[in-house]
Amino acid sequence: MSEATPLADIKDLARRLAHSPRERLAKFRTLDLPERSAVFNELSPVLRLSILEELTFAEAVELLDYLDPQRAQYILARLPSAARRRKIITRLKNDMYEKVDHFLQFHPRSTLSLIHLNYVYLADSLTIGETAGVIERHLIDTGKVPVVLVSQNGSLSGEVPLATLVRERNSAKLKNHQRDVLYVSYNEDHQKVMSLFIDNPHKKVVVLDGDGSVLGIIYSDDVLELFAAQPATSLYSFAGVTESERPFDGVVKKVTHRYRWLILNLGTAFLAASVVAAFEDTISRYVLIAMYMPIVAGMGGNAATQTLAVMVRGISIGEISLKNCAPAVWNEIKAGFINGAITGMLVFLIALIFNTDILLGVVAGVSVMASLVIAGFFGAIVPLVLKHFGKDPATSATVFITTATDVFGFLFLLGIATMFLF
Repeated sequence: MSEATPLADIKDLARRLAHSPRERLAKFRTLDLPERSAVFNELSPVLRLSILEELTFAEAVELLDYLDPQRAQYILARLPSAARRRKIITRLKNDMYEKVDHFLQFHPRSTLSLIHLNYVYLADSLTIGETAGVIERHLIDTGKVPVVLVSQNGSLSGEVPLATLVRERNSAKLKNHQRDVLYVSYNEDHQKVMSLFIDNPHKKVVVLDGDGSVLGIIYSDDVLELFAAQPATSLYSFAGVTESERPFDGVVKKVTHRYRWLILNLGTAFLAASVVAAFEDTISRYVLIAMYMPIVAGMGGNAATQTLAVMVRGISIGEISLKNCAPAVWNEIKAGFINGAITGMLVFLIALIFNTDILLGVVAGVSVMASLVIAGFFGAIVPLVLKHFGKDPATSATVFITTATDVFGFLFLLGIATMFLF
């Protein structure tokens, strides 16, 4: 964008164009797009239509694309040529849909409904009284009260809250009461787009075209809701089935989709079983210890799944990777230790009450705490490693994490029992 032209110069340019019919179009074409838009808005309705008729099709589309939808629609409705009007409207819609569709690729479930067109785009030279008239016309046309975006010589400069419009004098200028508004280019890197929404919850973000014009408004809460609810594809992945599988599919299709996953689970289950087999003597001599094995394994597995869900979500929106994961992994380990201490104490008390065995309670409680620490570490690091090597952490991480929590959980429980109970 060019540097902002003073408002007085914009008005002067508009006056000179109005009084130079022969040179009007040539002078208008020498302006860059933001200045052209600002000057165009200062012209009378008759002169606007005159210039619009003289511009080439591409120039007319470029100019109208820079205006807010309601103003563009208002001007187009008054074009004498219906054929030219239809052609321009079709091009404007196609261009907008292409750009919006490109922008929304930051999430596979995002749709055009995320982009809001309920706004007016007004010059900062307008008074609050004049703005009220624009809002009233918009309300009559659409049934909605619009967001008021403000432009300084054709370039977005901020917004004016409706509360301010109600409170201030009618003679006050918009430029004196505008506030900053977040904005992003439609072709911005998707990870940067997601970071903007994550860092600014409960905010509106204006989506800009490549030339700085407004494509629409998107609300960060709407975007973040896409990630708050687990997508169906991820639920299928955690279950080990495919998204294409349905309840009434045939037996062959169900078996085909699932048997590889089950075979892999079988292999990891035997690995955990081999740890138990190594402590056969301990279990046979102290049978009560076997009662706590599913407790240790279940607690570790549940804690790991919680951590995995958080990490997969972070990976999916580009918030975390193997390069910057150290603080997050360490926090998960610490959280596992604290949660393990709380639940381990409960296990100790249960063992003390029902088994009247202090040492057994200590062994079981410490094992639960160790299992949750292991769960925090593997639940955080495994999906990051898988993603680093190009694998989908949602589909494959659970096998490795469950194995790790089972093996180490049994190892701690039976190993500590062997050392201290005999």
